[in-house]
Amino acid sequence: MMTAENSVRFLRIKELTQLIGMAKSTIYDRLDPKSKRYDPTFPVPIKLGAGVTVWASNEIEAWMKACMEAARGGVQQAINR
Repeated sequence: MMTAENSVRFLRIKELTQLIGMAKSTIYDRLDPKSKRYDPTFPVPIKLGAGVTVWASNEIEAWMKACMEAARGGVQQAINR
């Protein structure tokens, strides 16, 4: 049985930009190894068909949590010095 806690939604680019607060171009830069903004930890999109690209909500949420932990960990390390 699927519950709200373990359900996975597919996010289209418009919803993804709103959720993470990044522009569409920045998201695609994060995915491009040739870009200065490349982020190998950014979740890879899923191609569902011609012109349909989505991201798994659970992967995006895990990435967001990792970003927060990294940012807070850096602040905590500076405080502990």
